[in-house]
Amino acid sequence: MYKGIEASRGIGIGSICLITEHDLSFDSKPVADKDAEKARFNDAIEKFKAETAEMAENIRKNIGPKEAEIMEGHLAMIADPTMAGEMTKMIEAGQCAEAAVTAVCDMFIGMFSKMEDDMMRQRASDISDIKISLLKILLGVEDVDISKVAPGTVLVAHDLTPSMTSQIVKENVVGIITEVGGKTSHSAILARALEIPAVLSIPNICEIVKDKDTAIVDGTEGDVYINPDGDVISQYVIKREEFIRAQAELKNFVGKATLTADGKEVELFCNIGTPKDAKKAIECDGEGIGLFRSEFLFMDKPHLPTEDEQFEAYKEAVETMSGKTVIIRTLDIGGDKEIPYMNLEKEENPFLGYRAVRYCLANTDIYKTQLRGILRASAFGTVKIMVPLVTCVDEIRAVKALVEECKMELTNEGISFDPSIQVGCMIETAAASLIADMLAKEADFFSIGTNDLTQYTMSVDRGNAKVAYLYSAFQPAVLRSIKNIIAAANEAGIPVGMCGEAAADPLMIPLLISFGLDEYSVNPVLVLTARAIISKWSKADADALAEKVLSLSTEKEIVELLKASAK
Repeated sequence: MYKGIEASRGIGIGSICLITEHDLSFDSKPVADKDAEKARFNDAIEKFKAETAEMAENIRKNIGPKEAEIMEGHLAMIADPTMAGEMTKMIEAGQCAEAAVTAVCDMFIGMFSKMEDDMMRQRASDISDIKISLLKILLGVEDVDISKVAPGTVLVAHDLTPSMTSQIVKENVVGIITEVGGKTSHSAILARALEIPAVLSIPNICEIVKDKDTAIVDGTEGDVYINPDGDVISQYVIKREEFIRAQAELKNFVGKATLTADGKEVELFCNIGTPKDAKKAIECDGEGIGLFRSEFLFMDKPHLPTEDEQFEAYKEAVETMSGKTVIIRTLDIGGDKEIPYMNLEKEENPFLGYRAVRYCLANTDIYKTQLRGILRASAFGTVKIMVPLVTCVDEIRAVKALVEECKMELTNEGISFDPSIQVGCMIETAAASLIADMLAKEADFFSIGTNDLTQYTMSVDRGNAKVAYLYSAFQPAVLRSIKNIIAAANEAGIPVGMCGEAAADPLMIPLLISFGLDEYSVNPVLVLTARAIISKWSKADADALAEKVLSLSTEKEIVELLKASAK
């Protein structure tokens, strides 16, 4: 059995089709005729655009408009004058088109791949896909035709790119296995949209398997079996039938309130990164937006977005949600999120440095532009402002003072906004957890960011494989921190939510019910699953389990107990 990342739930059993990598090596010697090379490059760009537009249309017809935005994003990236312009400059300096494409794409891949946020790292994968597609065109390499695989196929590849995935005939592919990728990668997103079980990031799987091998893909647990015996196959045939029944039952939760087993109602919101993502939240039955990552508006442009540009983006999301709450996190840059035109200085330890609210409070002209845009959007629905990386009371007070300044300016200009807009803070550091009672007197609400809270509480770099075993929200220190934060919010009478990945974890949900969490913010595709899990737990049952969990001393003991107690 091989272990990977569970990227798309379900059980697939079938015959392997191994997708081999093409040789994309080239001679990078300088070119003599620069004009001819520019013309060759421009022809490749035009062909790329035409092929990508066709793929986007295929995805729109066969999967859905939301998923088509992935390929449309590739078109937008190559149309960005920064990317294509840098490639052209290199060709004008004598480089061949292949070398220019490789150098510029590798620069952006390097920048995005270092980022901690999964959605930011996905940009690196997107640009890698663009790079490979352009090189194939320039080198005259024919792409793999996945559309002709036989029914009952399990696709195995180093990386299943969106351009490959666009060719999949859903009825023929029962599973996907790759050597790279994560839960938020576009291959995972498309696999989930197609409802094809997928397990990603199994090292060297392409060297382990061969065509026609039998494979079991358990996209729920992240397990893969190659040429299993009859008993294992029989077990998984039963598991597949059980999964299909459970998925059908989720339809019973569409349009329903999110209630615990004893009738307590909680809110089930969605995390989004762009205004268009709000449509996905509505489609998936989300009850609001618990986290709008506003830094995407800054990263998608070659310059600082203006107040009007930000206002229009926020307004689009707010209007899409039709009165449902939209919580906008203010600019969270630094650490793993670099924006080239902002010229952030290199720091020895950027995660403990000049980032998020610290940067914003030192650059109030940029911050006030964003706050004004958010305030203007608040006139069109229910908007809340959320401040990231708060570590002391002074920071939340300073932000609130700036919000008041912006309110006065907008009032004097005759521009509408919600005068009672709430300002809350993310609790994602050990410092914020320890003074949660103090922050609760200043903030209108809390949102727990478990990804960073775990990292900072455990003093662990989650990008470092050697210490990855420590990175778990089920560590006793992290669980006690979460309990303390929720208790402080409940005591102060302010709402408390969670927008980190743990909010959708089936093992974490009963603990959150026991601790008293008011709002769960999850990936849109997990809304119905989370609602179903919440419905199975009463406060009394959750309290009994939490009492046992908090008496345990190790993460392993805690996870084992939670798995044994799962409903």
